[in-house]
Amino acid sequence: MVGCGQREAQYGSDFASAEELPEKLGADGTTITVGDPDAPVKVHLYEDPRCPYCEEFETTGGGPQLREAMLERWTRAEYTLASFLDDRVGGTGSKKAVNALRAALEEGKFVEYHEVLYANQPEESIDGYTDAYLLRLAGKVEGLRGPEFDAAVRSMKYRGFVTASQNAYEKAGGANEPEGPGTPTAEINDKRIPLQYNALLLESDTFAELLQKIHDQPGEWEDTTL
Repeated sequence: MVGCGQREAQYGSDFASAEELPEKLGADGTTITVGDPDAPVKVHLYEDPRCPYCEEFETTGGGPQLREAMLERWTRAEYTLASFLDDRVGGTGSKKAVNALRAALEEGKFVEYHEVLYANQPEESIDGYTDAYLLRLAGKVEGLRGPEFDAAVRSMKYRGFVTASQNAYEKAGGANEPEGPGTPTAEINDKRIPLQYNALLLESDTFAELLQKIHDQPGEWEDTTL
């Protein structure tokens, strides 16, 4: 197994432009919204910071294409952050990472920190998102580290948000998936990509083509039966 320190990636070149994206906490108190609020294409993502498939989506799958579309102002993103892997695998890394992401949002640095965490995700079996590691990664985001952010990470200041966000994730699964819809799961313009088609989230070009098609022909997406 590879330790978290051995997997550290360097600060990506797109963070400066990503900083231009507006970000805020939604009215429901759990959804984190990023991008132009008037963008016609909306992608709602359900993620757990420890999930290796989420990492694949964010680093080599559809994530980079999504960020490009967000920067071009025709797509916006929403995030519901789960933390169920702590119970399945053991430890507290997911909860700590979700708390730290909420603290980054408070500083206006969610976009950059979210990208940094996935670029440097520890192995799933290792409870690698410790306070020290989360703070070290925060040092890669210009202007994020400071007394308030550091204290929020160490004290789990947003533990209420962590719990509420996990509850929102479970609720999204409905009666058929009472533990949640799995991660990553994506809804595009409020239409969920079914589990059997989730592989397209990990295929960069295919996901980009889907987003573009939905933008160009929104009616067809609404009528599509996947």
